[in-house]
Amino acid sequence: MNSPSKPSETQIQMPETTKATANDSVTMSGPLVSHSGAAADFLATHGLKTRRKSDPISAFLRLLCIVSSITAIAFMVSAHSSGSVPIYGFNLQVDSKWSFSDSFEYLVGVSAAACAHSLLQLLLSVAKLWKGIPVIPSRNHAWLIFAGDQIFAYAMMSAGSAAAGVTNLNRTGVRHSAFPDFCKPLHRFCDRVAVSIAFAFLGAFMLASSAIFDVIWLSKY
Repeated sequence: MNSPSKPSETQIQMPETTKATANDSVTMSGPLVSHSGAAADFLATHGLKTRRKSDPISAFLRLLCIVSSITAIAFMVSAHSSGSVPIYGFNLQVDSKWSFSDSFEYLVGVSAAACAHSLLQLLLSVAKLWKGIPVIPSRNHAWLIFAGDQIFAYAMMSAGSAAAGVTNLNRTGVRHSAFPDFCKPLHRFCDRVAVSIAFAFLGAFMLASSAIFDVIWLSKY
């Protein structure tokens, strides 16, 4: 009578053993899943803190670019001087002004555009820092800012180079000709133009530095 009951007990106990094994596997996998989630949360929090530390540096570069652009414009538009220049033994009265040169006008226009771009980005950065949110919220936004910084950096470099060529011609004159060094009698004009060009190149450097920060952001996040 007892022998027939043993197989039935064995058949009843086998599902319980299988069920316990399944439960054990679930219990073992639970800590692994929670550990992976904690690591992801840590990496996200660390990345957010790193971004918030670099955001004030980016805003400071924007401010330096604005100051450089405004200074370049101020010195250029105030460049005006009069004097007499000896040509072929005759003293001719000359009047120099920044608006007489297309290169100088180009520098003023590009500096104004770069200043407007940097001012807009600075206002947005300050507003986001005040609210405690990242200055660059997404990769698409980072690519857009990077493109703008690159365009205005190259434009500032080209404007400074064009203006520097004209200024160098005014200082050295034309070889094998009677055209003299115009900067001797018009030194105030040439000095102001030189300072304006220097700040234009400084603004281009600030924009290039901002572009480098954009590349670093894109490479990390």
